[in-house]
Amino acid sequence: MTDSQYILPNDIGISLLPCKEAFQLLTKKEQLYAHYLSRASWYGGLIVLVQTSPESSPIYVLLMKLFRAQSPTELELIALSVGLTADEYQALLVYTAGIFSNMGNYKSFGDTKFIPNLPKEKLEKLLWKSKAFELNPAEIKELWNICGNKMYSLDDKEKQLGLGEKGITTYFSGNCDLEDAKIVQKFLDSQHISAYNTRLFKSVNSDGKCCYEVRLASACTEGSSVAEEKNNKCDSYNFHGATFKVVRGDYSPLMKKTVENLQKAKVYAANTHEEQMLEAYIRSFSYGSVEDHKDGSRHWIKDKGPVVECYIGFIESYRDPYGSRGEFEGFVAVVNKAMSAKFGNLVSSAEHLLSELPWPNDFEKDQFLKPDFTSLDILTFSGSGIPVGINIPNYDEIRQNEGFKNVSLGNVLSVASAAQKEKLTFLLEEDKDLFLQWKSAALEVQVGLHELLGHGSGKLFVQDEKGNFNFEKNSVRNPETGELISSWYKENETWDSKFSTIASTYEECRAESVGLYLCLNAEVLRIFGHEGKEAEDVGYINWLSMVRAGVLSLEFYTPEKNTWRQAHMQARFVILRVLLEAGEGLVTITFTTGSDGKPDAAITLDRSKIISVGKPAVEKFLRKLQVYKSTADVEGGSKMYEMYSTVNNGDVLDFITLRETVLLRKEARKMFVQVNTHVEDENVHLKEYESSAVGLICSFVERFPEDGEQLEKHLLDLYKADIQCWCH
Repeated sequence: MTDSQYILPNDIGISLLPCKEAFQLLTKKEQLYAHYLSRASWYGGLIVLVQTSPESSPIYVLLMKLFRAQSPTELELIALSVGLTADEYQALLVYTAGIFSNMGNYKSFGDTKFIPNLPKEKLEKLLWKSKAFELNPAEIKELWNICGNKMYSLDDKEKQLGLGEKGITTYFSGNCDLEDAKIVQKFLDSQHISAYNTRLFKSVNSDGKCCYEVRLASACTEGSSVAEEKNNKCDSYNFHGATFKVVRGDYSPLMKKTVENLQKAKVYAANTHEEQMLEAYIRSFSYGSVEDHKDGSRHWIKDKGPVVECYIGFIESYRDPYGSRGEFEGFVAVVNKAMSAKFGNLVSSAEHLLSELPWPNDFEKDQFLKPDFTSLDILTFSGSGIPVGINIPNYDEIRQNEGFKNVSLGNVLSVASAAQKEKLTFLLEEDKDLFLQWKSAALEVQVGLHELLGHGSGKLFVQDEKGNFNFEKNSVRNPETGELISSWYKENETWDSKFSTIASTYEECRAESVGLYLCLNAEVLRIFGHEGKEAEDVGYINWLSMVRAGVLSLEFYTPEKNTWRQAHMQARFVILRVLLEAGEGLVTITFTTGSDGKPDAAITLDRSKIISVGKPAVEKFLRKLQVYKSTADVEGGSKMYEMYSTVNNGDVLDFITLRETVLLRKEARKMFVQVNTHVEDENVHLKEYESSAVGLICSFVERFPEDGEQLEKHLLDLYKADIQCWCH
């Protein structure tokens, strides 16, 4: 029997992201702008298949051909006729929805592989009797031969994403390990090349000399410079005894489609900032320049309060095992003005609230650059998963010196926070009603603080290429030691390149801790409309949610490899450890037996001790997080963070046993059905789908009506061109 963590259950939650009402309030020009941005995002989002695993693209193509040839209802009749049960056919629908939703066969949240929950031979029988097989038997046979075994394989290395022996990754060729990642990062830093839009392919010459191909994502495949391009890095280099070749053209056919639709969107831009933003993105995606993407991000920051909001590119580095390469994502959304007003008030209070954070002024940005902070209803979010809030851009120098934007994804937040009382695990009965009452409100507060004052706070100490420091080197002292600052970031170093493998989770932990620390502030709670007893309840539920999240996080730890598979969940476990360490009965986790006779656990959070015990513990921890980050103290920061990340059966709690209980009672993460838009007679039409696996599948089948088969050919060509890099 397959371990349940590697299958998606038939009753998994699937919900439509509602946005029709918000979209219909847009003008015709705004709708066309949003439509073409959405098209660009969807085309680019297919890149994630290539970024996830070698077999993700052919699996996607096989399932698309299967369901394009006949509807899920028609296919069900064939499935039942060849011996599948109704549950087994539902399992195929859920698996297909999972592939489309995660853009690959690894969970976007947790990075574990998932396989079909029906026998392989039954799926094969269905394929041979399908309309898709009838139309092109050779094609379906070839696809099944390519991906059938990989679809079901659960070899140890294939169970999760990772580098070298720790798992599967397509950001690096299969013969790369951590040492390769380190030397390549040094090379990239030496040449001022960002890793965000790159992948790495290693070969070894007959004389044993390593050759590294650094491949830039771009529509253009030629290495020579063109007139509108600046700072072309395509060339051969010798570095530390190895040959490096910087080339471009990764994902070229998909990048071309993305560029084409950004060009169409530009016609409907509302102002010069949007035009210049799109021009820069077009250059970036055409020629592979992250510097151009940074320029686009600068114009995006200056585009204050747009009705249609968007961001697109190689953004988050969570899934790169080394923490430097970005996964493609694109979102398009409509601003929710009522909710945005609350966030605007939070921004207005930000400078005052920043002074409440537990580090000296020297460790805070010289000037708080008030960002846009809006609540958005998502129209389109392409990539492997959808967050509830975002703070971008991720470029340190822009965020620190020029500004950033925060967005809370309102329709995602409301759908994601919906819960049923009977499915609330590990809470005391007396807490469940209060939790359901205030969970959404508490999440709203936490997301706001996490994005604006978490990711938006703190200073990095930097020495630039001219030797100048952005802090008073002879007077600023480390508040933990009392000594003068002795370490900082050198000219080419960034937070991601310096802290690499722990950068993402460490930063998420810092932002979560800021939210936990400031959610007790009466002014903050008043901004969100909570006062008196209600405000106290929201603060309590936010802390209880964090403790529960820390317990649930154990699902995302792999003890066999001693690795965490999800940055946010590792962060929440670390915070749980900090709160348990505080002692004095603040947090208690008791092993119990559930009403079903199976192992269970119960969380007790003493709300009377949150202010007196919990807040000082978070204050002390948060100050250390910031000091290590500001001073580029990788050794100190890593040592502390890894200590709190340890999962063992230690003195505080038997976390190994607790993990087993969490796995026993885990609930699958929801999937979202998204709308499609299309243009007819110069008007944009929006189509919604039902909240089910069938609805999610139909939305994808109808997403590329003009060129779906051409896109699938591109995906297979990309697969065939590189598959030998993972055949070892």
